[in-house]
Amino acid sequence: MAVIDINADLGEGFGIWELGDDLALLDVITSANVACGFHAGDPSIMRRVCAAAVERGVTIGAQVSYRDLAGFGRREIDVPAPELTAEVLYQIAALDGIARAEGGRVAYVKPHGALYNRAVRDTEQAGAVAEAVRAYDPSLPLLTLGDSALRDVADGLTVVTECFADRAYTPSGRLVSRREPGAVIHDRDTVARRAVQMATEGTVTAVDGGEIVLNARSMCVHGDTPGAVELARSVRSALTEAGVVLESFA
Repeated sequence: MAVIDINADLGEGFGIWELGDDLALLDVITSANVACGFHAGDPSIMRRVCAAAVERGVTIGAQVSYRDLAGFGRREIDVPAPELTAEVLYQIAALDGIARAEGGRVAYVKPHGALYNRAVRDTEQAGAVAEAVRAYDPSLPLLTLGDSALRDVADGLTVVTECFADRAYTPSGRLVSRREPGAVIHDRDTVARRAVQMATEGTVTAVDGGEIVLNARSMCVHGDTPGAVELARSVRSALTEAGVVLESFA
């Protein structure tokens, strides 16, 4: 029987600005990637999301990023490795402190945006992220793509493979850049069908029509896209109907 986790990015508002429906998504997902204040989020939002996640039994993960509020963490920044390690460590510790105050804890770490994609191909940046996790709590899993450079620098850390139900894949198994048309898939039926294929067959169809082996344990649905909640509900419903067990990996 297939088992999969559904994760989504939450807490990505800032101050009076809201992005996505965190509370509605928390009723759908099994793991929440909570923004830690570097690409989005603030202490009040972090606390509110952690409290709601604990109330619903949703696993909390630290979504760490480059320090880039203006660019929503989607711009690559050449941060020296020691500095990046310190900044990632800061984010994990901040969210974990808030989560523990609300009766939960940070159970995994997932890079966001440009840092996520950079850590897939850049061993130095990936190593800086891994070192922060190792320094804070080496038992925390890292969530990333199957062929990520994070695996090469993990050195005893647990690395969990994730897939993206609503993102297009290149023939090499990486995500199509958001700068390219069709990088994000919005059609609910298409996303739901891909989700079932990913969970039950362990594969996804790339943009060139070829099949890519994923064998993912977690599946991401984005919370900042139009119709995100309805899309996530469609994914959950399709997976359940296909007999897939929904369960956090952490």
